[in-house]
Amino acid sequence: MSDYQVLHQTEDEYGPLIVLDDKESRILAFAENDEQSKLLKAEPHIPQHTYVQAMLLVLLYSQPKSAIVLGLGGGGLIHALRHFDAGIKLTAVELRSEVIAIAKRYFQLPLSKKLKVINQDATHFLASGDHKRVDVIFTDIYSADGVDAAQVSETFIAQCAAMIKADGYLVLNCWKEHSKNRELLAYLEQYFVEVRACLTGSANWVVVAGKSRRDISASALKNHAQTLSQKLDFQLGRSLTRFDIWQ
Repeated sequence: MSDYQVLHQTEDEYGPLIVLDDKESRILAFAENDEQSKLLKAEPHIPQHTYVQAMLLVLLYSQPKSAIVLGLGGGGLIHALRHFDAGIKLTAVELRSEVIAIAKRYFQLPLSKKLKVINQDATHFLASGDHKRVDVIFTDIYSADGVDAAQVSETFIAQCAAMIKADGYLVLNCWKEHSKNRELLAYLEQYFVEVRACLTGSANWVVVAGKSRRDISASALKNHAQTLSQKLDFQLGRSLTRFDIWQ
């Protein structure tokens, strides 16, 4: 991080918020030597973290018209989804108002009528159930200490499932150790028909859970991934090779 200049530094009730810049890219950090979000300034739609790339594997199975993103960060997922399809109705829910302000000011958050940003605790947002059902929910709720415990709880999974359409998907970004979490898998299998997962190069365990079964051959999936990679502007292939049914 030594090559980075500190552009902005503040603190809220949850801890520090630091924006770093090195001319090409910008980083949002929640602690020293932390990299919460990374944005390539010239091409903000290309995810710089492998876990964000892996979360977009859901687009192999779904052409979402609507999606909810729980945990905004620097808005990397929003950028990628907006580039994929400018027509998707997006709702981003972020606990920290300062993160929203930073995403708008420093991370080129693509503001439009198709993006609604809500400053609320994701667990409260889900519990209220006050949102139309969507095609995909992406959940990426992290603090400086790691994955929020609520994100892997049965209540959270159930409430997400209730907000997802009959053929929709839940995409969870977890840590590598969650791959051994049989309870989490059991919760997911209770509400979803097919649960796939992939270990990323950044030691994240990304889960894609679908409410309906998709019988796509490996070769068809590979071809689809090539087409989708061109549309997204980065190679999905690396994540796809590790992506399989979670058993």
